Amino acid sequence: YDGDNMRMARLESTLSDLLADPILADVPKKPSFWDVETLINLELGSAMRISVLKMDATSLEMVVMNSATVKNLKLAIKKKVNDTEESKMGHRHISWKHVWANFCLSYHNEKLLNDNSLLSDYGIRNNSEVQFVPYVASRASGKHSRRRKHRFFHGLTKS
Repeated sequence: YDGDNMRMARLESTLSDLLADPILADVPKKPSFWDVETLINLELGSAMRISVLKMDATSLEMVVMNSATVKNLKLAIKKKVNDTEESKMGHRHISWKHVWANFCLSYHNEKLLNDNSLLSDYGIRNNSEVQFVPYVASRASGKHSRRRKHRFFHGLTKS
């Protein structure tokens, strides 16, 4: 048991030394297997780097596979923002359901609304920039927030 703890401590020490190297600056502080695999694929040309411009004019640098969908990009954004927020402020909850209900991603003024669409279908390539834009569901889509539904049906029951 002590031998395992010693090996784990050495591994963590070596990993932290490697991550301190400026060449590996784009590797997260606590990388998952998926993070490392994606960065390796970026070097091999089967992944792409995408800049995500936030509403406050700052940006996030994301790495996703060339075959990524809009949903894959959203999940990568969620992971990156959650990791950043946690490292800066400790645990902080962000309601991603609320974020995606009120904002969407856009590329060249085209909203990326279909989560199952490939990013390449929108023309997104390596070093592309997508941005967050306000999103309001159209009445035709039938999507309303729970609050609106509640107020709507609540108003019908009053006489």
